[in-house]
Order: sequence, then C-alpha cells, then structure tokens
Amino acid sequence: MKRAVNKVYEQADIKQGPVYTYGPIIHNEEVVKDLAEKGVVAMDLDSLLRIADEKPGRAELSSPACKGTVVIRSHGVPKEVYTKLTKAGFEIEDATCPFVLKIHQIVEEFSKEGYHIVIIGNSAHPEVEGIRGWCEPDRITVVGGMKDAREFAEIPREKVCIVSQTTFNYKKFQELVEIIRKKGYINDIRVLNTICNATQERQTEAENLARVSDAMVVIGGKSSSNTQKLYEICKEKCKNTYYIQTIADLDLTQIGHIDNVGITAGASTPKNIIEEVQKYVRTKL
Repeated sequence: MKRAVNKVYEQADIKQGPVYTYGPIIHNEEVVKDLAEKGVVAMDLDSLLRIADEKPGRAELSSPACKGTVVIRSHGVPKEVYTKLTKAGFEIEDATCPFVLKIHQIVEEFSKEGYHIVIIGNSAHPEVEGIRGWCEPDRITVVGGMKDAREFAEIPREKVCIVSQTTFNYKKFQELVEIIRKKGYINDIRVLNTICNATQERQTEAENLARVSDAMVVIGGKSSSNTQKLYEICKEKCKNTYYIQTIADLDLTQIGHIDNVGITAGASTPKNIIEEVQKYVRTKL
C-alpha cells in the first residue's frame, strides 16, 4: 500500500495533467484528505469515463495527458477496467499489489481451464471485486463465512480452485477450506493460500502481543479490511482492545489502571500517526 501511495504523490508532483485514483488509494481518511489538497481526486469508473467524454477537441485527445493519469490502487481492478480507461484516453499508472496481481493470474489461468473459482473474502471489498473480474462470470463464488462455505459444499462440482483475499484472517481461511473439503463432492480441488505474507506475520504478531497486554490499541482507517481483521484477532485475546483512526480517538482514562499497552496498526496507517500514538501512550503509563 505504501508503494501505491508513493506513486500517487509522485504523479501529483509531476503535474503533467490531472491525477485521479481509481477509488480512494488506501482506506485511510488522513492520507486521502492530504492527496485531495494536492489536487488528486478519487473517482469510480463511470465518473472517469464521463470526464473523458466531456474533454473537447478530438485532436487534442491523442495525448493521454489531456485526459489525465489514473492510478490503480493496490487492491487491483477487473480486467475490463484497463481496457475502458485506455480506450477513453487515460494514462494508467498501475500500483496493484504484486500479491494481488498474482491472484489475478492464478484465477484467470484456472478459470480458462474450466475450474470453478472460489474466492474466500469479503464480497464487497474492492480487492475481491477486482479478482472477480479476471474469472469466467458463470464460474465464481465468493465465500465470506461458514454459511457460504456450507452452501457451496452442498453442490457437487468437477473442479474447484480456492484462493483468498490477501488480507483475510488465515485461521478463518483454513476453517472455511476444511468445510468445503469435508463434503467430498469435488473431484479436483486446488487450494492456494494467497494471503499476503506480511498480513499473516502482522496478524500473528498482533495475536501474540494481545495475549500479554492489559490493553491493545489498533490503529487504522475504519474501512481498512486488514485493520478490521487485526482488531478482531486482538479483541479475542484482550478484552480492552480499542480501534482508532488517529490519536484524537484515543482516551486511555476509560480503561482504568493498566501496566502495559500493546499497539498494532493496519498496513495503510501512516507512520506519523503510529508515532503520535506511541508517544501519547508512553506519557500516560
């Protein structure tokens, strides 16, 4: 995510035409607000295509800079989005996370080979929406929980390929895969753990820290999937777990007497916000 944010700032500094991001570049309001002040606008596909149609002078439109640059965020996008933006005359700066790009390649390949693709993750998350766009539309199922897994497992299928949203909880991923496996209705099942290594490590570290802390502070945007997962993991191990976006949301006086506080943060949380929280906590203990 840091790579994606850096690409946007680079494009904003170059100032060779308008700069847009395909949706908020990351799920962090502070960063999105700062980019907006630099003139970077977050837009969806329909809005971008409307802008392209409004640009006058067909001769001028041969230059991508006339339309502007669209930075694809780390979550990735469906295959057709690249085609539509390019046809509309935008220059594309692709900041899709390499782990997500790998999933696109996997599902596209297995989908072409006739596999039914199962994406374990949140169906409303932009990363999952992007992955869906690289599969055959009639051979995709998104599994978000136990109910989805059981319903999918009830239907016999020839070939199934299971992948995961990169920020999904690893333990939950294993549980859902096991539900699908147990039914035995699938002749050929390929399970690919596509959870980001950094996400798995962060989740494991957060869980271990929560076990030995009197209180836990989880920092990140409210819409950040990986931060939400960290909160769920920490809350399970430490009752006094608090989810904040900035230091303004933190009030340790509500906890009572404590000896130690653990701090973890989502991948999209700016370093300066983490440092502010760390300094504040130290002064209160």
